[in-house]
Amino acid sequence: MSHIHFIGGEKGGVGKSLVARLLAQHFIDQGMPFLGFDTDKSHGALLRFYADFASPAVLDQHDSLDPIIEQAVEDPQRRILVDLAAQTQPALARWLDDADVLGLAGEHGLTLTWWHVMDAGRDSVDLLRQWLDQFGGRIKLVLVLNEIRGDRFDILEASGERERAEALGASVMTLRHLPDTTMQKIDRHSASFWAAVNHPDRAATGLGLLERQRVKVWLQRAHAEMARLPL
Repeated sequence: MSHIHFIGGEKGGVGKSLVARLLAQHFIDQGMPFLGFDTDKSHGALLRFYADFASPAVLDQHDSLDPIIEQAVEDPQRRILVDLAAQTQPALARWLDDADVLGLAGEHGLTLTWWHVMDAGRDSVDLLRQWLDQFGGRIKLVLVLNEIRGDRFDILEASGERERAEALGASVMTLRHLPDTTMQKIDRHSASFWAAVNHPDRAATGLGLLERQRVKVWLQRAHAEMARLPL
């Protein structure tokens, strides 16, 4: 059975591409074959950090995402990872509806999972509510609480939307905080997370010994969270 993972959340700046990069690194470290699709026209993180595994898929035509399904059917043992740009959910919803993608996925044994990446703000909760209204119970859901964008999710907890999502079968993972300066160095050098942990040359990643250790611990914790999920 092939698994297709859509990394979304609709709002810009919540960490969707970061989660896509983490999932890509998890697949690599676990020896899981995968193919990535990057829908961001201007800041394609998968294309930048994991170019050997990614292809562009700009949502500007009705059939832009068709290769995702075709690749999944062609090789059921390979995961498909789709990094969605901000404000692409309406286009994705039309694609799902126009071709009855969920019905087709059922016929071919494909599992679709939506990763809803959230910061601590109200906008992320409102967007989760809208997603649940439209897709809840129809597509597998992973809530990603991104502590890099805020570590108090009181608005989410008070809203009742987390409980609603979990009642519909959603999984929840927490992405722990990593110092901004460390992440900025990794991004500035276009380093994969593997390089950030293992490359000893500061000139290649910008990271010293202790910074590499912090990234290693952070990455191990992220891997442990992902290992609990049906990937």
